Amino acid sequence: MATFITEECINCGACEPECPNEAISEGDDIYVIDPERCTECVGFHGDEACQSVCPVECCIPNPDLRESEAKLLERAQKLHANDEDLQALSLGDLDETNSRFRNDDWINEGR
Repeated sequence: MATFITEECINCGACEPECPNEAISEGDDIYVIDPERCTECVGFHGDEACQSVCPVECCIPNPDLRESEAKLLERAQKLHANDEDLQALSLGDLDETNSRFRNDDWINEGR
């Protein structure tokens, strides 16, 4: 599922430079995330980078856009075709440092 930014956004811009996929941009009133570019940071970070820096915690998973870890990794690899390290990753290579799907907290929450 793609992450999205709720109306609680204070338009601070902290999230935009953190996105490895350049999926975040300034909207009319709040920042927005392009779901076609969002990979929930799979392949890059153990948590969504935007949420990690958001002072009001308004970057949350969109329950209407649920996607598998495999699909998110595939998207990341398509977006970063020249990143040899990312291209070499397979699902078996992912751990809690580059996919929240491998995080014990995420697994224990039954997601």
